[in-house]
Amino acid sequence: MRLNRETLAQLVKMKAKFAMSGAVATSVDFLLYLWLVDYQDWTPVPANIVSYSCAVVLNFMMQKRFVFQLQGSARRAFLLSVLVSIVGLSINTGIVYALTRFAFFMEYQVLTKLIATGVVFFYNFYLKRYVFERKFI
Repeated sequence: MRLNRETLAQLVKMKAKFAMSGAVATSVDFLLYLWLVDYQDWTPVPANIVSYSCAVVLNFMMQKRFVFQLQGSARRAFLLSVLVSIVGLSINTGIVYALTRFAFFMEYQVLTKLIATGVVFFYNFYLKRYVFERKFI
């Protein structure tokens, strides 16, 4: 499938909006995660599940409003988005779990969370775009 310039420009603009909404949700995820781990003495995996879940709900609301053009019902999109996010949460938590087995990553939780978040970004963009607009590219 070849992309023309206009389609490519729209895709880049959409990714920028996705990245901005993702940055807000990721900030909430990071801050809540670090607060739970550093100040509430939670272990990384449960802290990751709670912080990621809060960010998922916030991110859905922002993406629905600012990023994607909803095709179909909001309820269906939310349920599919949650399903995509559950898989993203599994990937993210698996990475956090694996990395925190190493003392270095256990000490540097910001780096651990950053790596996990970076990997899941691309997975989330393409699957969430499909959920909202029913197309990948």
